[in-house]
Amino acid sequence: MARPRQTVLTRQRIVEVAAALVDAEGLEAVSVRRLATELGVAGPSLYHHFATKNDILDAVADAVVARVDVSAFATHGWADALRLWANSYHAVLCAHPNIVPVLAQGPGRRPAALAMADTVYGGLIEAGWPPARATHIGALMRYLVQGSALGSFAGGFDENPEVYAERYPHLRDAHLLAEHRRSVDEGAFVLGLETVITGLEAMRNGVLP
Repeated sequence: MARPRQTVLTRQRIVEVAAALVDAEGLEAVSVRRLATELGVAGPSLYHHFATKNDILDAVADAVVARVDVSAFATHGWADALRLWANSYHAVLCAHPNIVPVLAQGPGRRPAALAMADTVYGGLIEAGWPPARATHIGALMRYLVQGSALGSFAGGFDENPEVYAERYPHLRDAHLLAEHRRSVDEGAFVLGLETVITGLEAMRNGVLP
């Protein structure tokens, strides 16, 4: 009689299942026990690939960042490259918002995250930005992109108009924001991005200090 086939466990498979859990249920859903159950293996077998749960979450975060397109820094001027990269980064994180708190801790030793940071910083340096200012720009863009993906502005308001009617007269239409969530949130991100880039261009041209 043939032996039953055993599940082939790989780092990639662990990351795929962990990523699906994070997307569906959040970071708190990931545990070695839960992953082992989902993968159909014994818990200790995961430790052959990852030392801790945090290492697994790091790998999930890096797999997400690896999807961000940074190629524009090799083909476009710095302003257009920033715009294209930020839009790609924003789209990727909005598709996987539950992993953003891990990304917000910084790149650490994650290969894809470090490669992205290296490309962005290098592109700005090659465009003539001083190292300190290039660092500021990279940090600013990270705040903008990650912050915009972390939560919805429009979705943060109650849909009951009575909440605002008497005590908050300037918010009398706030209950309508939720139904326009996509246009409000995306519009705010685009406005922020274009404002930043316009300001940086003015700085490069000597209009701003």
